[in-house]
Amino acid sequence: MQTNMTTVRIAGIALLTMALVGLAACSGMTKQEKSTAIGAGVGAIGGAILTGGSTAGTVGGAAVGGVIGHEVNKK
Repeated sequence: MQTNMTTVRIAGIALLTMALVGLAACSGMTKQEKSTAIGAGVGAIGGAILTGGSTAGTVGGAAVGGVIGHEVNKK
């Protein structure tokens, strides 16, 4: 049981670290770039859910979401 808790702690620390690095990476982005990235992320999740996790659905969803996110904040 001890090994399982250690694995959970390491996974939690890794997840927190990746989230903090991801947020720091967005600090220099413009509003339009942030919208594009968010749209791509949401599109990838939506595409994966709608297609049962297929690679084509995930990539297609990311592409469509990225384009929509890019156009939302276009000047």
